[in-house]
Amino acid sequence: MATIATTPVLPATTRTRRGHAERPSAFGTAILLLGVVYCLLPVVWVVMASTKNGSELFSTFTFAPSTHLLDNIVELTQYRGGLFWLWMLNTAIYAGVGALVSSLVSALSGYVLAKFDFPGKGVVFGILLMGVLVPSVILAIPQYFLLAQIGLTNTYWSVLLPQLISPYGIYLARIYAAAAIPTDVVEAARTEGAGELTTFFRIAIPMMAPGLVTIFLFQFVAIWNNFLLPYIMLGDDHLFPITVGLSGLLNQGATVPALYTLVITGALLSIVPLIILFLALQRFWRVDLAAGAVKA
Repeated sequence: MATIATTPVLPATTRTRRGHAERPSAFGTAILLLGVVYCLLPVVWVVMASTKNGSELFSTFTFAPSTHLLDNIVELTQYRGGLFWLWMLNTAIYAGVGALVSSLVSALSGYVLAKFDFPGKGVVFGILLMGVLVPSVILAIPQYFLLAQIGLTNTYWSVLLPQLISPYGIYLARIYAAAAIPTDVVEAARTEGAGELTTFFRIAIPMMAPGLVTIFLFQFVAIWNNFLLPYIMLGDDHLFPITVGLSGLLNQGATVPALYTLVITGALLSIVPLIILFLALQRFWRVDLAAGAVKA
């Protein structure tokens, strides 16, 4: 006798639950849209305001564009012989060198914490977690006094050195190394006679590349946007990053309102390198970091 295959019928409550789960939530969508508006509205304002001259900035509708963007860029470029672009160069040095070295230090430290056993490993990792919880603002003043003792304040080193070690970067690298680098591969490399540094640079680094790109971007953006540390460490405006330089221009705008347009135009131009960097490195961005965090 032939049997008829039948598809089991789910209870009505189950079908309703699954159907409801598959439909997008109107409330969730509304929250996401509010988040998008909250994040993008200031950016739109900066773009619109940077197209206005000094008189239009306070007399026209906030989000109405104008035609003076190029004039503002030329005026900003001419300010004190191109000081703004020196600030941009300084910021690129601080963020580029700092993020690159910090990513390498984080990779090496995270790899050691993930793949080596040594006395006090748990204590070191506990101290690292405490470092993640300590705001960098609290450390700025002690770092200033330490660097002042060896005469490094008001130099490039005073901004670079405190940012070469990132506890959060090391924490992320440790999680990613534990998930992305099989212990068998490391043991095989050692069996073949590879030294520890060779194993790290030729095997571990390529496997950790997506996570290191994430760490590099986090650290680059953090240094690029950092204000308090360079504000405390530096006194020469030729060493200022863009954040401290524009803050000085903003303060002068109270007596010279024409400088407000320069500040807004400078803020717009300061965003452009971050957008370019993100787009250039986006193809290296992976969800593996989140997956590694779950596995760990």
